[in-house]
Amino acid sequence: MELTARAFWLRSPGHGEIRDVSLPAPADDDVVVRTLYSGVSRGTETLVFRGGVPENQHTTMRAPFQEGDFPGPVKYGYLNVGLVEAGPQELVGRTVFCLYPHQTRYVVPASAVTPVPDGVPAARAVLAGTVETAVNALWDAAPLVGDRIAVVGAGMIGASVAAVLARFPAVRVQLVDADPGRAAVAKALGVDFALPEEATGDCDLVVHASATEAGLTRSLELLAPEGTVLELSWYGDRRISLPLGEAFHSRRLVVRSSQVGTVSPARSSRRTFADRLAIALDLLADPVFDTFVTGECAFDELPEVLPRLASGDLPAMCLRVLYESAADPA
Repeated sequence: MELTARAFWLRSPGHGEIRDVSLPAPADDDVVVRTLYSGVSRGTETLVFRGGVPENQHTTMRAPFQEGDFPGPVKYGYLNVGLVEAGPQELVGRTVFCLYPHQTRYVVPASAVTPVPDGVPAARAVLAGTVETAVNALWDAAPLVGDRIAVVGAGMIGASVAAVLARFPAVRVQLVDADPGRAAVAKALGVDFALPEEATGDCDLVVHASATEAGLTRSLELLAPEGTVLELSWYGDRRISLPLGEAFHSRRLVVRSSQVGTVSPARSSRRTFADRLAIALDLLADPVFDTFVTGECAFDELPEVLPRLASGDLPAMCLRVLYESAADPA
């Protein structure tokens, strides 16, 4: 019996569509997964949607199960939670997370899925890839007890970093965003909030995740001498400028990149990608992460919703995609 499914494809920059797809016959060590939820990673996926991946980053930016090539047609995405319908007995019937695009059903090696812990609702588990980025960032940043830290940009990534930092002992954490409405997110996480112009300086560490030139500039301004900005934003094909004159050198400031595509060098000799993802899923037992899901749509609505999300017409930290009514082709 042929397995079929429906998948969201970016036909060309700014234009998406739902396509019928045929699935490969599963091998003995494969699983067949029926998607329950997927999530739109707003920063990266909207950049892909508008065709903003630089040509020299086409290989680096490939998602694990991407089909097609940038700028399109391409099937892209990496926040997927589903139910294992067939495969190794220990996985059948389990809810799993997989770095898979928006598709109703798929076949992947069993090693590509991670069981969702019993204490984590499937609907919340779509955030696993985002929280995994936060875990990797904090391995890179290595904050210390008592540090003064600002997180600039209260989107999915910045808020996830702040949520994990809130667990650190004696650390002062301030979430900084230009949108005063994000104060509610900070309150839910148990951290302070400030607008950029009101943020507290003298920081040992600033984690920047606003994806704006102004945000990165303000991050440098908030540092104490010899402090570090950990840059999590990805600008795609945009160029930005920074005030690296002024007091940048005399204050011995540091701007350091972090990227989830590799395990942080601070842990790469002792932790694998699977270890990192398992940690993220364990963290998602905390219901505070439900705060990050600020919008939902049906799978069939993605071609209409993605342009609105990319343009900013539809604000959302995380857009959760629902599959209950997304029937596969006959």
